[in-house]
Formats: sequence, C-alpha cells, structure tokens
Amino acid sequence: MVRIAITGHRGLPADTVRLVDDAVRSALAEHDAERLTGISCLADGADQIFARAVVDLGGALEVVVPARRYREGLPAESHPEYDDLMRHAVRVHRLDFVESTPESHMEASRFMLEKADELYAVWDGRPARGYGGTADVVAEARARGVPVRVIWPQGARRD
Repeated sequence: MVRIAITGHRGLPADTVRLVDDAVRSALAEHDAERLTGISCLADGADQIFARAVVDLGGALEVVVPARRYREGLPAESHPEYDDLMRHAVRVHRLDFVESTPESHMEASRFMLEKADELYAVWDGRPARGYGGTADVVAEARARGVPVRVIWPQGARRD
C-alpha cells in the first residue's frame, strides 16, 4: 500500500489545470491503483485535481477537513467538485478547528504528512504567499523525511 498526500497551488489558470492533471495522472499511474491511497484536503486547484485523478484511476481517497467552516471558505465554483469527491472518500478525518485559517490548513497538512509515505507538491518552487502555503508544506515534509515529488509541468503558470 502506498499513501500519497497532496499540496499545491490554488486558483490555477485553465491551461495549467490541464497540464497539472496530465502530470498528476502520469505520476499516479506508476502505482498499482488497488494499493494506492490519496490523501487530500480537497481545496480548489491541486488538491481537487489530485483527488479526482486518484478516484478516476481506482485508488482510495482519504479526506482531511481542516475546520468545520472549511468548505465555506473555498470558492463557490469549487463546491460541486468538493461535494462529489467527499462522496467518494473512503475515510474523512475532521480536525477540531472551527474557522478555516492558515493555521488550521497547516495543521491539516501536518496531519496528512503523518499518514503519508510520499508528498506530491504541485509547486512552482517559489516561497509561500502566506503561512501554510505549498512551500511551507514541502519544507515540513522534508524536515520529517517524507519524500517529496514536485509536479510543475513545462508551461504551467500561476495567476
């Protein structure tokens, strides 16, 4: 069994979403889907791209919900995909935070790292724009000795 967690950028342009989706699916295809578990917080962007790929490929999906009001803090257009992916989750872990904050998001990332064999990071290599961003999660994974696979395909960009 391989357990892979995800971190990555949100608010990706449509052309980058397609590039990232292809790259994530290619990376996941290296694993036997019957022995694959993806771990995601289901944020818009990289989290949902990864989770959808895990489900489509036949892997198991575990979800970590950082706070009770987490979904409300996501862009409204991402709610249908969030809800659908939640229905596919084999397990949902809910943290004790009420508000969706950078601190609750970082704690959710730490929780995922405790459960993961590897971290996929959809990351442009730049510093985090705020506490708990992708760069912070990558640094935490590396400090813990969790292998990190950076996924940032040629031509990908952020807004």
